[in-house]
Amino acid sequence: MRLDKFLKISRLIKRRTLAKEVADQGRITINGKQAKASSNVAIGDELAIRFGQKLVTIEIAALRETVKKDEAQELYKVIKEEKIGN
Repeated sequence: MRLDKFLKISRLIKRRTLAKEVADQGRITINGKQAKASSNVAIGDELAIRFGQKLVTIEIAALRETVKKDEAQELYKVIKEEKIGN
């Protein structure tokens, strides 16, 4: 599954176009490597996403084409959240 689609379905980022912009800005890594919006993700991959002053690291637990809002968090597991910057 494409990275931008996973981020939208998992509701980590609300819109796919926004997910593409974040990836194009170099703020997402997959298993330590720089990711593009078109990068493929698989179960067990570790994503690090920089949201402003926060770095969120998650592990992909499941991949589905569609998911209900209350089940979206089942697609990933938060490993750590840390503040970055000054």
